[in-house]
Amino acid sequence: MSRATELPEAVDKDSGDKDSGYDEVLLALTRPECHQDPHPFYAQMRRQHPVYRSTHGIWYLTRYADVEAAVQDARLSNDRERMTRALAARQGAPQRLSRLTRRLGRVVSNTDPPDHTRLRKLINKAFTARRIHALRPGIQTIVDELLAAALAAGPTIDLIAALASPLPTTVICELFGIPPRDTDRVRAWFHQVRGPTTAEDLHRVEQAVEQFEGYLADLIRQRRADPAEDILSALVAAQERGDQLTDDELLSTCFVLVTAGDQTTTNLIGNSMLALLRHPDQLRRLRQDPTLIRSAIHELARYDSPSHIIIRVVAEPTEIGGYRLAEGELVYLVLAAANRDPDRFPDPDQLDLSRSDNRHLSFGTGPRFCLGAPLARMQGEIAIGTLVQRLPALRLDTEAVQWQPNPMLRGPACLPLAY
Repeated sequence: MSRATELPEAVDKDSGDKDSGYDEVLLALTRPECHQDPHPFYAQMRRQHPVYRSTHGIWYLTRYADVEAAVQDARLSNDRERMTRALAARQGAPQRLSRLTRRLGRVVSNTDPPDHTRLRKLINKAFTARRIHALRPGIQTIVDELLAAALAAGPTIDLIAALASPLPTTVICELFGIPPRDTDRVRAWFHQVRGPTTAEDLHRVEQAVEQFEGYLADLIRQRRADPAEDILSALVAAQERGDQLTDDELLSTCFVLVTAGDQTTTNLIGNSMLALLRHPDQLRRLRQDPTLIRSAIHELARYDSPSHIIIRVVAEPTEIGGYRLAEGELVYLVLAAANRDPDRFPDPDQLDLSRSDNRHLSFGTGPRFCLGAPLARMQGEIAIGTLVQRLPALRLDTEAVQWQPNPMLRGPACLPLAY
């Protein structure tokens, strides 16, 4: 078979918007009912046609087995520049690479072997489990300070603005040895780099990337001259059989490590707290047994992944689920659908904090497993564990949660809580 022809009932095949780049599937996900809870829609796609080709020529994979294999398939490229050109071609847009795209295209998470293998080995020398574990007391202190400030401000808090958003920024600044006086400036750059939507936004993002690159380049020069006890100094010193990161690779690696985990960690904390508040029995279990927190964070990440969809581009013709995929076609891997596949997880729509054999795909798998996943999970464990234990009367203070507009990244835009 060359293409999928059966449409899920919830999809209007004539609803794609070429100008926005949204096909009928992404547009369906922006509908109010899907925006609040996309999982019934994902389940319908997974049942009716798990390998689906949209009217924009984009392939969607929703089964666990297919997504797990695709994440690790070298024929499905994660090369950012190749991907950007494919997206531009689908939209009929000029194939111009932004400064942000060029910078992200040089990092380990957006390259293919053998470059990916080489970069990952070098970065692993610095990004060790021991180094991440050593951050735990400092992360607890940051959570305590952010929570204390939020509670002092009034009887309700917005979890996203008060804790989930500033926490990863502050943590990554400490990890890289960025001085406290620069944290607000770095945080502003983070927010500017997140997803441009208009030509004006793109210009602003380009300026932010240029300024941030200059800042990081200065920081790298400082660490070369005077190493410190931080991950940047470790990256500068990292060697593998005489090989080292070049200055440009160092800059790209720092850029993505500083920016990539920001939104994902924010979403992990926001989604996790919301899921617990909507499942009081599981919240009660965690409150009664704090040792559940590690398995809880895995289950919460599976239940509502901080990233719902990731993109690959076909580097060479391949076959998935009986369908032929041509070179240059885009493949959207629906992690959130795979994480609730009943063929992989018993009772997948149930939140079970003690679930065993929980190999979800929220942070990738195999050689493509996210380098920052241990740090994101640690922040989630500390933030959620602290909230649950210290605020026994915590409850949702809104009838309808306001979600971020991007259907590929899943997280509340704000989360009002009373305590």
